[in-house]
Amino acid sequence: MAGKQWWASKRLKPGDGRELQRFRWWQLPLRSLFWLRLTGDDDHVRTYAVDVRHWARVDDSKVRAHLFVNGRHAAESKLPASFPVEGGTLEVAMSAYGLKRCHYVATAEASRRLTPDPASAEGRRARLDAEHPALSRGMGVVSVLTLVIGVGLNMLQLAEPISQIPPIAASIGTFESPIRLPLWLNITLGAGAVLASMERALRLRYTPLLDMAGN
Repeated sequence: MAGKQWWASKRLKPGDGRELQRFRWWQLPLRSLFWLRLTGDDDHVRTYAVDVRHWARVDDSKVRAHLFVNGRHAAESKLPASFPVEGGTLEVAMSAYGLKRCHYVATAEASRRLTPDPASAEGRRARLDAEHPALSRGMGVVSVLTLVIGVGLNMLQLAEPISQIPPIAASIGTFESPIRLPLWLNITLGAGAVLASMERALRLRYTPLLDMAGN
Protein backbone atom coordinates (compact mmCIF):
# COMPACT_ATOMS: atom_id res chain seq x y z
CA MET A 1 0.00 0.00 0.00
CA ALA A 2 1.35 3.44 -0.95
CA GLY A 3 2.26 5.83 1.85
CA LYS A 4 -0.64 8.18 1.08
CA GLN A 5 -3.17 5.35 1.14
CA TRP A 6 -1.68 3.93 4.34
CA TRP A 7 -2.05 7.24 6.18
CA ALA A 8 -5.60 7.62 4.86
CA SER A 9 -6.50 4.15 6.16
CA LYS A 10 -5.20 5.08 9.63
CA ARG A 11 -7.66 8.01 9.72
CA LEU A 12 -10.68 5.85 8.87
CA LYS A 13 -13.19 5.00 11.59
CA PRO A 14 -16.27 2.78 11.28
CA GLY A 15 -19.67 4.41 11.10
CA ASP A 16 -22.43 4.14 13.67
CA GLY A 17 -25.28 3.39 11.26
CA ARG A 18 -27.19 6.60 11.89
CA GLU A 19 -29.45 7.98 9.18
CA LEU A 20 -28.27 10.76 6.86
CA GLN A 21 -29.95 14.07 7.66
CA ARG A 22 -31.58 16.07 4.89
CA PHE A 23 -29.78 19.25 3.89
CA ARG A 24 -31.36 22.35 5.47
CA TRP A 25 -31.17 25.84 4.00
CA TRP A 26 -29.56 27.30 7.12
CA GLN A 27 -26.63 24.89 6.68
CA LEU A 28 -25.54 26.59 3.42
CA PRO A 29 -22.30 28.12 4.77
CA LEU A 30 -21.62 25.26 7.16
CA ARG A 31 -22.07 21.99 5.31
CA SER A 32 -21.14 20.25 2.04
CA LEU A 33 -23.00 17.20 0.77
CA PHE A 34 -22.10 15.21 -2.35
CA TRP A 35 -23.62 12.11 -3.96
CA LEU A 36 -22.50 9.15 -6.08
CA ARG A 37 -24.29 6.05 -7.35
CA LEU A 38 -22.24 2.97 -8.20
CA THR A 39 -23.11 -0.52 -9.40
CA GLY A 40 -21.11 -3.21 -7.65
CA ASP A 41 -19.88 -6.58 -8.88
CA ASP A 42 -23.09 -8.07 -7.46
CA ASP A 43 -25.11 -5.78 -9.80
CA HIS A 44 -26.57 -3.93 -6.80
CA VAL A 45 -26.71 -0.15 -7.05
CA ARG A 46 -25.42 1.65 -3.98
CA THR A 47 -25.85 5.32 -3.21
CA TYR A 48 -22.92 7.01 -1.51
CA ALA A 49 -23.07 10.38 0.21
CA VAL A 50 -20.10 12.38 1.52
CA ASP A 51 -21.11 14.80 4.28
CA VAL A 52 -18.67 17.45 5.56
CA ARG A 53 -19.57 19.85 8.38
CA HIS A 54 -17.37 22.95 8.13
CA TRP A 55 -18.31 24.33 11.53
CA ALA A 56 -15.87 21.92 13.18
CA ARG A 57 -13.28 24.64 12.52
CA VAL A 58 -14.97 27.02 14.96
CA ASP A 59 -13.44 25.28 17.98
CA ASP A 60 -10.24 24.26 16.15
CA SER A 61 -11.23 20.60 16.12
CA LYS A 62 -10.51 18.49 13.08
CA VAL A 63 -12.93 18.63 10.17
CA ARG A 64 -14.19 15.17 9.27
CA ALA A 65 -15.81 13.68 6.21
CA HIS A 66 -18.65 11.23 6.84
CA LEU A 67 -19.51 8.49 4.37
CA PHE A 68 -23.10 7.26 4.11
CA VAL A 69 -24.07 4.19 2.10
CA ASN A 70 -27.75 3.92 1.14
CA GLY A 71 -28.55 6.57 3.72
CA ARG A 72 -26.69 5.02 6.64
CA HIS A 73 -23.45 6.17 8.28
CA ALA A 74 -20.74 3.74 7.15
CA ALA A 75 -17.43 5.47 7.94
CA GLU A 76 -15.76 8.73 8.89
CA SER A 77 -12.29 10.18 8.52
CA LYS A 78 -10.29 13.28 9.29
CA LEU A 79 -9.41 15.26 6.18
CA PRO A 80 -7.87 14.58 3.77
CA ALA A 81 -9.93 11.39 3.54
CA SER A 82 -9.92 8.38 1.27
CA PHE A 83 -12.87 5.97 1.49
CA PRO A 84 -12.64 2.57 -0.27
CA VAL A 85 -15.75 1.97 -2.40
CA GLU A 86 -16.83 -0.12 -5.39
CA GLY A 87 -13.97 -0.16 -7.91
CA GLY A 88 -11.98 2.69 -6.37
CA THR A 89 -11.91 5.32 -3.64
CA LEU A 90 -13.66 8.52 -2.69
CA GLU A 91 -11.09 11.25 -2.05
CA VAL A 92 -12.05 14.30 0.02
CA ALA A 93 -9.80 17.26 0.82
CA MET A 94 -10.29 20.83 2.00
CA SER A 95 -8.67 24.18 1.27
CA ALA A 96 -8.80 27.36 3.34
CA TYR A 97 -12.22 28.25 1.88
CA GLY A 98 -14.05 24.96 1.39
CA LEU A 99 -13.67 21.63 -0.31
CA LYS A 100 -11.00 21.43 -2.97
CA ARG A 101 -11.62 17.79 -3.83
CA CYS A 102 -14.54 15.35 -3.59
CA HIS A 103 -13.86 12.81 -6.34
CA TYR A 104 -14.38 9.18 -7.17
CA VAL A 105 -11.03 7.77 -8.27
CA ALA A 106 -11.16 4.49 -10.20
CA THR A 107 -7.54 4.53 -11.46
CA ALA A 108 -4.65 6.97 -11.50
CA GLU A 109 -5.95 8.30 -14.84
CA ALA A 110 -9.71 8.16 -14.22
CA SER A 111 -11.54 10.30 -11.67
CA ARG A 112 -14.75 12.28 -11.53
CA ARG A 113 -16.29 14.74 -9.12
CA LEU A 114 -19.27 13.69 -7.06
CA THR A 115 -22.59 15.44 -7.62
CA PRO A 116 -23.36 18.17 -5.09
CA ASP A 117 -26.68 18.07 -3.28
CA PRO A 118 -29.07 20.50 -5.03
CA ALA A 119 -29.86 22.27 -1.75
CA SER A 120 -26.19 22.86 -0.86
CA ALA A 121 -24.17 25.95 -1.79
CA GLU A 122 -22.13 23.85 -4.21
CA GLY A 123 -25.35 22.49 -5.74
CA ARG A 124 -26.83 25.96 -6.18
CA ARG A 125 -23.62 27.16 -7.84
CA ALA A 126 -23.67 24.12 -10.16
CA ARG A 127 -27.29 24.89 -11.08
CA LEU A 128 -26.34 28.46 -11.95
CA ASP A 129 -23.60 27.09 -14.20
CA ALA A 130 -26.07 24.76 -15.95
CA GLU A 131 -28.83 27.33 -16.38
CA HIS A 132 -26.73 30.42 -17.08
CA PRO A 133 -23.36 29.23 -18.48
CA ALA A 134 -22.30 32.65 -19.79
CA LEU A 135 -22.93 34.32 -16.43
CA SER A 136 -21.15 31.45 -14.69
CA ARG A 137 -18.08 31.77 -16.91
CA GLY A 138 -18.04 35.52 -16.32
CA MET A 139 -18.13 35.00 -12.55
CA GLY A 140 -15.27 32.54 -12.85
CA VAL A 141 -13.13 34.95 -14.86
CA VAL A 142 -13.80 37.80 -12.42
CA SER A 143 -12.95 35.53 -9.47
CA VAL A 144 -9.63 34.44 -10.96
CA LEU A 145 -8.67 38.02 -11.88
CA THR A 146 -9.62 39.26 -8.41
CA LEU A 147 -7.48 36.57 -6.81
CA VAL A 148 -4.48 37.24 -9.03
CA ILE A 149 -4.64 41.01 -8.56
CA GLY A 150 -5.39 40.92 -4.83
CA VAL A 151 -2.78 38.31 -3.92
CA GLY A 152 -0.20 39.82 -6.28
CA LEU A 153 -0.50 43.35 -4.90
CA ASN A 154 -0.46 42.16 -1.30
CA MET A 155 2.65 40.06 -1.89
CA LEU A 156 4.36 43.01 -3.57
CA GLN A 157 3.67 45.23 -0.57
CA LEU A 158 4.66 42.54 1.95
CA ALA A 159 7.98 41.98 0.20
CA GLU A 160 9.30 45.36 1.42
CA PRO A 161 9.04 44.80 5.22
CA ILE A 162 10.17 41.18 4.82
CA SER A 163 13.26 42.28 2.89
CA GLN A 164 14.18 44.62 5.78
CA ILE A 165 14.63 41.74 8.24
CA PRO A 166 18.38 41.93 9.01
CA PRO A 167 19.42 38.40 7.91
CA ILE A 168 17.44 38.75 4.66
CA ALA A 169 18.68 42.29 4.02
CA ALA A 170 22.28 41.14 4.56
CA SER A 171 21.81 38.24 2.17
CA ILE A 172 19.88 39.71 -0.77
CA GLY A 173 19.47 43.39 0.06
CA THR A 174 16.28 45.36 0.64
CA PHE A 175 13.32 45.84 -1.67
CA GLU A 176 11.23 48.97 -2.04
CA SER A 177 7.69 48.33 -3.24
CA PRO A 178 6.68 50.51 -6.19
CA ILE A 179 3.06 50.31 -4.99
CA ARG A 180 1.65 51.73 -1.76
CA LEU A 181 -2.09 51.35 -1.55
CA PRO A 182 -4.31 53.14 1.00
CA LEU A 183 -5.71 51.05 3.82
CA TRP A 184 -9.28 51.14 2.48
CA LEU A 185 -8.16 49.76 -0.87
CA ASN A 186 -6.16 46.97 0.76
CA ILE A 187 -9.22 46.04 2.80
CA THR A 188 -11.39 46.11 -0.33
CA LEU A 189 -8.93 43.89 -2.23
CA GLY A 190 -8.78 41.50 0.72
CA ALA A 191 -12.57 41.25 0.89
CA GLY A 192 -12.73 40.70 -2.87
CA ALA A 193 -10.14 37.94 -2.65
CA VAL A 194 -12.18 36.22 0.08
CA LEU A 195 -15.36 36.33 -2.01
CA ALA A 196 -13.48 35.13 -5.10
CA SER A 197 -11.95 32.28 -3.10
CA MET A 198 -15.39 31.23 -1.85
CA GLU A 199 -16.75 31.24 -5.42
CA ARG A 200 -13.90 29.06 -6.66
CA ALA A 201 -14.29 26.70 -3.71
CA LEU A 202 -18.00 26.22 -4.49
CA ARG A 203 -16.94 24.98 -7.94
CA LEU A 204 -14.14 22.83 -6.46
CA ARG A 205 -11.77 24.72 -8.75
CA TYR A 206 -8.81 24.70 -6.42
CA THR A 207 -5.60 26.63 -7.05
CA PRO A 208 -2.81 27.49 -4.57
CA LEU A 209 -4.03 31.10 -4.79
CA LEU A 210 -7.00 30.09 -2.61
CA ASP A 211 -4.75 29.19 0.29
CA MET A 212 -2.53 32.24 -0.31
CA ALA A 213 -5.60 34.46 -0.14
CA GLY A 214 -6.51 32.88 3.20
CA ASN A 215 -3.16 33.69 4.82
